[in-house]
Parts: sequence; structure tokens; C-alpha cells
Amino acid sequence: MLVVPAVLATDEEFDPNTVTPGVWGFVLTFLVMVVVVLLILDMTRRMRRVNMRAQVQAQLAAEAEAAARDAELAEADGQAIDAADDAPPNEGDEPPRDEDGRPDAAR
Repeated sequence: MLVVPAVLATDEEFDPNTVTPGVWGFVLTFLVMVVVVLLILDMTRRMRRVNMRAQVQAQLAAEAEAAARDAELAEADGQAIDAADDAPPNEGDEPPRDEDGRPDAAR
């Protein structure tokens, strides 16, 4: 029984140059190509979204850091002003005077 199919296969020889995938082969190849293009477009869109989110987060972090630095500077500046108000007068400083030009005892 094994000999009979071998003999039939040798009788029906075909030219390998004339064998083509046909219409179904073209359709399936085209569909695979369309799916790959759509996946590439989707990946590009997602990468842009991730990059944009990273930029926004970096910008927000920089703004928060700048705000914290400004707050520290304002607090240090306020402490320096308060310290200057509490400081004793220097040797050349005159005491505060009232409207009549007399030294103001209240201050």
C-alpha cells in the first residue's frame, strides 16, 4: 500500500515556478501588514503620551522645588528683617524723635 501513493505522486509532477499562494495568501499577507501598521501607530501614540506625562511631571516637580526654595528664602528674609528690628542701635544712630523733634520715649 505504501508503494501505490509514491507511484501516483511521481506521475503528477508540477512546476514549482507556477505554484503561487493565490488570492488567500495575498489577503492574509495584507491583513498582517495592516495589523502591524496599526500596532506601530498605537505604540507611537502611547510613547508620545508617556513622554508628555514625564515632561509634565518634571515641570511640576521643578515648580514645586522653586516654590519651596522661594518660601525658604522668604522665611529667611523675614527672619533677617525681624532680627534687624530687634537689634540694638549702633553707635551713630540717633534715637527716634516725635513730631516736635524731641526723643520719643515710647519707642
